Amino acid sequence: MKNVLSILLVFLLAFTTYIIYTGSLTSYDIITGALVSIIASTLFSSMIIKNPLKPLNVIRWLYLITYAILYFTYYETKAHVDVIKRILHPKTPVNPAIIEAYYTANSDYAITAIANSITNTPGTVVVEIDETKKAFYIHWINAKTLDPVGAKREIFESFEKFAKRIFD
Repeated sequence: MKNVLSILLVFLLAFTTYIIYTGSLTSYDIITGALVSIIASTLFSSMIIKNPLKPLNVIRWLYLITYAILYFTYYETKAHVDVIKRILHPKTPVNPAIIEAYYTANSDYAITAIANSITNTPGTVVVEIDETKKAFYIHWINAKTLDPVGAKREIFESFEKFAKRIFD
């Protein structure tokens, strides 16, 4: 039963993604999308979903929606404005550094989501992940602190809270 549920969930994700990105509901695209999604979900569902009941948890989806809204409206806007100010006003100080900051997330999905959130936010880029130390090495355009705890608080603490609730 778990295997069938995993295949169904991966099929739905793949098919929905295919239809959204093609932007078409022609019979050709529906049939092609369904065939590709069936093959992909059959081959890869056991690698993608370890616990098929996790994606069905409504609370995780609410956290995901809340995070997406916050991230794309507040965090991204704040970071873009900061970088734009630095570009338009050359006298604005720039204090670049590579910071080591530790994460507490456990699943690969959560760690990847945090690293992507950091990298997609202007002014910060994850340049390395040390899984043994559970550390991100982050290039920060304006390092406010070199302390790992302070850097985490400034850069990704809120990202991690959401990623752990969604994926761990």
